[in-house]
Amino acid sequence: MLDSENQNNQIALFRGKSIRKTLYQKEWWFSVLDVIRVLTNSPQPKTYWAKMKEREVALFEPFPFWEQLKLLAEDGKMRETDCANTEGMFRIIQSIPSPKAEPLKRWLAKVGYERVQEIENPELATKRTKLLYKLKGYPEDWIEKRMRGIAVREELTDEWQKRGAKEQRDYEILTAEISKATFGITPTEYKKVKGLGRENLRDHMDDFELILTMLGERTTTEIRRTKDSRGLPRLKDDARVGGQIAGTARKQIERKLKRPIVSKNNFLKNKNTKKLK
Repeated sequence: MLDSENQNNQIALFRGKSIRKTLYQKEWWFSVLDVIRVLTNSPQPKTYWAKMKEREVALFEPFPFWEQLKLLAEDGKMRETDCANTEGMFRIIQSIPSPKAEPLKRWLAKVGYERVQEIENPELATKRTKLLYKLKGYPEDWIEKRMRGIAVREELTDEWQKRGAKEQRDYEILTAEISKATFGITPTEYKKVKGLGRENLRDHMDDFELILTMLGERTTTEIRRTKDSRGLPRLKDDARVGGQIAGTARKQIERKLKRPIVSKNNFLKNKNTKKLK
C-alpha cells in the first residue's frame, strides 16, 4: 500500500547512521546505498555500488536480487533507489570488506525478524511505535491521538487503493486536496510553515491539528464508501469535500479561540520548553 505519509517508508539507525527502509512484499527492504555508506564510509556510495555491480557480475547471477523502490530522498521527494531485502543485503555485505559487516548482519537479521513478528501479531507494531514516541518524550494523550490518526489514515489509503489510486503521486494529490480544504495549505506548504525538512509533519502537530487531520480523513473515507467513488477525479472531489467539513470546524474553533490553528510551533519542542521553564 502506498501512503504519502510514508508509514511504510522509515529510517532505521545502525550505530547512529541512517538506513532507509520500506515495506515491500510484506518484508523490509533496505537502501543499498545507505548500507554501502555505513560499511565503507564512502562519500560516493552510488559510484561504489556501480563499480561493484560491474566488477562482481558473477555474484548477481542468475538475476539481480535488488529492486528499485521509492524512498524518501534528501530533497524530501520520493525517488526510486536500489533496495534489497535481508537476504539480498547479506550477499552485498559479504562482498564488502568491513569490520562493521558482522554487526550489521546481526542488526539486519533482528530488524527482519521483528517484521515477521509484526505480521504474525500486528499489535507488536503498534506497541513498538508507541514506545518510540514515548522515548522521544511525547505524552501519553498525544500518543493515543497519533496512533488513532495512523489507523484512520491506513483505512483511508486502503479505500483509495481499492478505488483507483495506484501511484505514490496519486496519494500525494489526494492528501493535498484534504489538507488544502482543511487547513488552507498543502502538506508541503505546512512543513515550510513549521520549518521542517524530511521530518513527518504529523509528528509535529498539536492536538487540534491532529484531530482536524483525522476529521478530514475519516469524513473522506465515509463519503467515498457512501458514494462508491472510483477513479482519481472522483476521489479528488471526495477528498475536497471531506477536507471542507474539517475546514469548517477549524474556522469555528479559530473564531472561538481567536487564534489560528495552523502554527509554526513544534508540539514536542513546546512541551520540552515548558518543562525547562
